Amino acid sequence: MQAQLSDFKPDSNSSTPLYLQLANKLATGIHGGIWQPDEALPSERLLSEALDISRVTARKAIDMLCERGLLTRKHGSGTYITPKLEQPLSRLTNFSEELRQRGFVPGSQWISRETGIAAPEEILSLGLSPNTVVSRLKRLRTADNVVMAIESTTIPAIYLPNPKLVTDSLYGYLESNNVTPTRALQHIRAVNASPEQAKLAGIKQGAAMLYITRVGYLPTGAAVELTHSYCRSDYYDFVAELFR
Repeated sequence: MQAQLSDFKPDSNSSTPLYLQLANKLATGIHGGIWQPDEALPSERLLSEALDISRVTARKAIDMLCERGLLTRKHGSGTYITPKLEQPLSRLTNFSEELRQRGFVPGSQWISRETGIAAPEEILSLGLSPNTVVSRLKRLRTADNVVMAIESTTIPAIYLPNPKLVTDSLYGYLESNNVTPTRALQHIRAVNASPEQAKLAGIKQGAAMLYITRVGYLPTGAAVELTHSYCRSDYYDFVAELFR
């Protein structure tokens, strides 16, 4: 562990504060899988000794990651890697919004953006007529440059005539054109990663993933979005709050 920790040593010659450098390096290590969900992070004392920094610097870096939701302090036990990126099921938000609220930097790696004639599933899910033109977008969704999900979305071309106009946030584009979904239905189930999905997500073939199908609706009741997402189960989770 000492040899590994040396890679996280802040640069004392940099103008960036040491605690911020350390926080960013630790965040990269967490997302890169150096520590697994629910695994204990090295203590402040161990970090300070291994990296030749003060315990105050180590503590501030850990505090920052706790605020960002990457670490969780357990009283009397230590600091642990937060197991999941939790997304509530009680409200309709997009991927980018959820990540920003938790201190991550959202991103997209486009695989394809194209138009075509609606397939039978798209016709059924979106209530389209045969031969309707749709826009299809496929991309990798990332958090701090780590792939979190593989996402394929279909939008009727009447709402999105040119899919290449979407840069980062699809919902941002739809909102700017006054066609934002205000209601959605989601179906979630567990699947095993195919060879292609494993390669795209950087996980082992057969690893567990969450498969989510979502249909988003406008206030008029018209379906505007069909999205299929394959999410990494080691980083992603859904939470439902129930009342009686």
